[in-house]
Amino acid sequence: MNILMHCVYYPPEIGGLESHVHHLCRALVEHGHKVDVITSRSMAGTPRFEVMDGVEVHRTWFPGKNTLGWLAHAAGSLPSSMTLARDADILHAQAFQSIPPLLAARARVGVPLVSTWHTSHFLRLAENPVTGSLLGRLVQASDANLAASAEIASTAERLAPRSRVRAVTNGVDTALFKPMKAVSLEGGARRRRLVVPRRLFKKNGVEFAIRALPLIAERHDVEMLIIGDGPERKSLESLASDLDVQKRIQFIGTQAHSEMSMLLSRSELAVFPSLMEATSVAALECMSCEVPVAASRVGGLPEIVDDDVGGLFEPGDAEDLAFVVGRLLDDPALSSKGRVARSRVLSSWSNDRLAQYHLELYEKVIRRRCELVK
Repeated sequence: MNILMHCVYYPPEIGGLESHVHHLCRALVEHGHKVDVITSRSMAGTPRFEVMDGVEVHRTWFPGKNTLGWLAHAAGSLPSSMTLARDADILHAQAFQSIPPLLAARARVGVPLVSTWHTSHFLRLAENPVTGSLLGRLVQASDANLAASAEIASTAERLAPRSRVRAVTNGVDTALFKPMKAVSLEGGARRRRLVVPRRLFKKNGVEFAIRALPLIAERHDVEMLIIGDGPERKSLESLASDLDVQKRIQFIGTQAHSEMSMLLSRSELAVFPSLMEATSVAALECMSCEVPVAASRVGGLPEIVDDDVGGLFEPGDAEDLAFVVGRLLDDPALSSKGRVARSRVLSSWSNDRLAQYHLELYEKVIRRRCELVK
């Protein structure tokens, strides 16, 4: 099968969407299928064409990470979409920015279109009557719709009542994200480590993890490792200083995927204080490394996190976050929650299972399209 994927961002960009699409495409190639990805040159110095893990990546012009930039990228990617669609059996748009150019390609070549709805951007735009109406039309126009969480799926169905949207949790590369033996440190006991693998944007709520740290430290000798970067970094560093917990926090910025398993495995508990969230790939990666997860009760996080693998707290509530984290650190069965988490990822959310699901859906959509043509 020849699969044409369109996604505005793709590695080396870092994020949940980028990781999901890259791992899905790689898994589809490993199953013996040809995958082309149309994406943007959102990072300086990236080539216009390259092959990554067997996936053929085509990058087009991209003026900026904003609404005008997305529209310009969609228009600029039309020639590549039209050309590559001629040899495709299925078109797959990852997020709303990618649907218009593939709709134009479908109109030209008659190849069916699958759309996947991701991110909090979609949820925000859905609340606006004008943009919500436009999104609803895109949902209706697609031959099949997937969503990264039940919340996104229900929102998409509300915008397009006659359409069905299937919620499909993102997958994890369980061979890459696996438990690693932690290196023992000299000097005896060390602080118990919390890890917060979050990009430093307002919606990810890292502020509340930092505000909770003094409360947690009243009963537990802890340190916090924050992995990720973003526009909030300076204000978060200032907040840590104001709360006098700067010596308990390390901001280590963005890290390569190859380093993440060891960094996560050296932590006792991962904290996801999101204010908005689809289904967090980063949370699933922690679980795949046998790290229990404490997360906000928001978006798709309750679909993957429960008391068997960690705990949930109210979003934007530092006191509740501290209470749940403290309760988990007191639990002598904390490490066993991590083992349950890995087992759950292997059984339900591996990339191999995700690829199988997509291939079955592609085949159904192609058959249905052929029957309509007849």
